Amino acid sequence: MRFILLWVALLAITPAWAQSDSIANKRSTDSTQGNSVRGISIRGTSVRGTVSESVNNKRVPLAGATLRWANTTKGTVTDSLGRFELAVETAINQLIISYVGYQSDTVTVTDPASALVVTLRAERTLQEVTVSGAPGQIDRINPIQTELITQRTLAKAACCNLSESFETNASVSVSYSDAVTGAKQIQFLGLGGQYVQTNVENIPTVRGLATTFGLNYIPGTWITSIDVGKGAGSVVNGYESMSGQMNVELQKPDDKQTLFLNGYVNSFGRLEGNANWSKALTKKWSVGVLGHASTLRREIDQNNDGFRDLPLYTQVNAINRYKYSSERVMAQFGVKALYEDRDGGQLSRFGTSRYSFLNTTKRLEFFSKTAKLYPDKPYKGLGLILNGVHHEQTARFGFAPYDGRQQTLYANLIYQTIIDNTNHSIKTGLSYLLDDYRENYRTIATARTESVPGVFAEYTYIYPEKLTLVAGGRVDFHNLYGTQFTPRLHLKYNLSDNLSVRASTGRGFRVPNPLAENFGYLVSSRAIFLTEQVRPEVSWNYGLSLTDDFQLLRKKASLTVDYYRTNFQNQLIVDIEHPRELYFYNLQGPSFANSFQAELTVQPAKRFEVKAAYRLFDVKQSMGGPFGEERLLPKMMVSRDRVLLNAGYALPFDKWKFDATLQWNGPRRIPYLQEGYVHTTYDNMPVEFSPGFYNLNAQVSRAFRSGWEIYLGGENLTGFRQQNPIVAPNDPFGTSFDAGARVWGPVTGQLVYAGFRFKPQR
Repeated sequence: MRFILLWVALLAITPAWAQSDSIANKRSTDSTQGNSVRGISIRGTSVRGTVSESVNNKRVPLAGATLRWANTTKGTVTDSLGRFELAVETAINQLIISYVGYQSDTVTVTDPASALVVTLRAERTLQEVTVSGAPGQIDRINPIQTELITQRTLAKAACCNLSESFETNASVSVSYSDAVTGAKQIQFLGLGGQYVQTNVENIPTVRGLATTFGLNYIPGTWITSIDVGKGAGSVVNGYESMSGQMNVELQKPDDKQTLFLNGYVNSFGRLEGNANWSKALTKKWSVGVLGHASTLRREIDQNNDGFRDLPLYTQVNAINRYKYSSERVMAQFGVKALYEDRDGGQLSRFGTSRYSFLNTTKRLEFFSKTAKLYPDKPYKGLGLILNGVHHEQTARFGFAPYDGRQQTLYANLIYQTIIDNTNHSIKTGLSYLLDDYRENYRTIATARTESVPGVFAEYTYIYPEKLTLVAGGRVDFHNLYGTQFTPRLHLKYNLSDNLSVRASTGRGFRVPNPLAENFGYLVSSRAIFLTEQVRPEVSWNYGLSLTDDFQLLRKKASLTVDYYRTNFQNQLIVDIEHPRELYFYNLQGPSFANSFQAELTVQPAKRFEVKAAYRLFDVKQSMGGPFGEERLLPKMMVSRDRVLLNAGYALPFDKWKFDATLQWNGPRRIPYLQEGYVHTTYDNMPVEFSPGFYNLNAQVSRAFRSGWEIYLGGENLTGFRQQNPIVAPNDPFGTSFDAGARVWGPVTGQLVYAGFRFKPQR
């Protein structure tokens, strides 16, 4: 209750630029085609501004809109907030702005020093269904290497939740963490998902006790876009970003699409329904409701080991939110509620003697984001983001009970302005994070309360069309671990109109939760040892990337090459090298993750896109420190190599869409758990690797004029699955049973799914 009271008492202001939807001032003039054009800021040798659409008399940014000078190939695309910056052409003043499903506009630029904001009209003459948004692309303006995943990309697969939203993404890989719980984990830059700061509309969300199942708690049909940033993120959002930062945008109360329905069923028996609804109550107030329900009640045991390959489950999930928008104030607030139960383990025929995994999660969340606007000074903003979470989780692993509780209060006050002119801007503010954790498992009881006030500042310098520099730092005063300083630096330099290079470095800091972050390893008979007091994890991340847009055989193409390294000063080591034992201890010695990726995207024909990517990981950590040894070993369950091929084609107006993705996952180190093996020392320990395997996913969809769309697809169409992911399944209460340590590939075979989407025509 004290968290709710604090949340209500602190309701105040949130920055427009810290919200999911960007805010612009209201002053406008009409262009020759009826679209509004407004001045925003001052630039020297480039035109800068935003592209938006009008929804209920409010402007909503359009990400991925194309801008180019007339009769040239020189142009750019808008970023996730609809922003753009484009070098001035001395002999040309006609700027063409276009976006799928909207009327193109041509603006005459008479004063290059004044930036523009363009509002496009929806194309109402089209009778066929159109899908707004461009496919996944690199944010051309952001100095942080960021890929924008739009609704168009998400629609290439069923995308039932966030963990299933990265099918066509080469940077993020997703797999099951074990053979019983059904939890999915992501890998990013060679590290687990706990090292990626995952925000929902700039609020840290998938963290703490939600680390294991949190990706399943964000339905894909709620998502409008995902920003995937590599390396240390902005200091404005906190100190927990170590390998990357993701921000998920959800449908807003004033969204142009007032109703969206989705239904899904697959060959394993999973059923899902989603409903998004939004409505304008008045000129200033709007309301939105996002609903989700899904269930799986069919037992599947494809390898006949007596264990369910997927747990039975039921999830109910909803958000009710409101938005107020006026000339000088914008506010959003709402509540999220979730209930989920899971039942995995042995089949029902084993009766009361069955080994079962049971998990029930109840989560209640409040949030508010309000902003004070300055119509005459659109570069200025003041605001506050607030969030309160109550998370309860109870589970049982065989006969071993677990219960956890997390209560969190998060506040982030931000002020933004310029210094002299818009080439120099600064964000500064105060933050506060209160985490109260309680966990109990078997005889292990852990509890801690973290109270962390912080202060931050971030300076941005822009030399138009050439250089963007972002230097930030924050100081956090942790009640348990003292003062923490987090510096970060990001640099983007344009070598030419189409070629840019980015560099970054930064420190990350987080406090791990050993039990909650390693649920899969608890599905075993392993004895657990916390050999010492767990210390915070600290790392430095360094990155370099190159992005080039060019013509390949006279076809539009882009190439992105990047390299990132994460060095740990301290890390929680999860040691499963010992059969029947699980050790948690602090790092002694080096630990690092190197990531190299090259990605080529080509458009060989109109509405046809092909993507090829190669990723290489070199991830090692020192093992055996508490035992007087120190051996640098490849990290478990990380494939050194991964290859991804994706092809997508659409007929005019997206009547038919076809998409296929082929992946090759290379070998990865797995624990050596052969019968009779007894661990002695790390130096003479056998090292075992899993085989590599292919995976094929595909989908076809058909859209109709009435607003209906049907889709049919398949996952793991190659049918490859790991035959024996569970060790000693015939004796689950024996000393050798282990369902989490050796899961390196798919635990289920081919899956076929079908579904529908419905968007009423406006």
